[in-house]
Order: sequence, then structure tokens, then C-alpha cells
Amino acid sequence: QVQLVESGGGSVQAGGSLRLSCAVSGYTFSYSTYCMAWFRQAPGKKHEGVAFIRSDGSTTYADAVKGRFTISRDNAKNTLYLQMNGLKPEDTAMYYCAARTSGVCYLNPGIFSAWGQGTQVTVSS
Repeated sequence: QVQLVESGGGSVQAGGSLRLSCAVSGYTFSYSTYCMAWFRQAPGKKHEGVAFIRSDGSTTYADAVKGRFTISRDNAKNTLYLQMNGLKPEDTAMYYCAARTSGVCYLNPGIFSAWGQGTQVTVSS
């Protein structure tokens, strides 16, 4: 079983930066093969895909964050990252990392089997 723990959230002013981390534990010897993703959920809204990274390192971003956010992974440390620059008030949400241990990788929350508990990001104007 895979466990995920996010960290790095906080409160920043618009234009600021944060770096989220997601530590993966449990069944990790195949971590490098996992599809890993970041999702977010604002109050009263559905989960929104932010970005995902495949086992080969290729990435895909939601249009809302392209050019501002960067997803990356350190397979030696079993850790996923999300560097967020140029933050906007509309980026305010709970951010979750998610893992898909096998299968095709795409930005649909329904295909991810492991989730962290989230880290709050608040951006003030």
C-alpha cells in the first residue's frame, strides 16, 4: 500500500512562490514507474487537475497553471514536487498529491488509487 504525505503549503501574497512536496512511503520500490499528479480543490468546487508526471519524466499541465507551475520528481527520494511561481488568488485551494501505480497516465482523479491528505495554499491579493 502506498502512503502519501504533502507539505509546503502556506499563505503568500499574489505573485509569490511556494514549493510543495509529497513524500511517498509504503510500496515504493516501484515508485519510479508510478504516474504522479497534483490536484487541488477550492471550497465548493470539484477536484481540479493541476499537473502530472509520467514514469519517463514527461509532464502535462492544466491550462490554468502552464508557465507558472513545475512538477518534478526525485525517484531516489521517493518524492514529488510542485514549484508554484506567480501565484494568484484563484490558486487558493487544498492541494493533493496522488499516485497511480499502473496503467495509462492522465489528469482524471478517478484513475488515481492513492491520495495524500492535502496541504493548504492561500494566496491573498
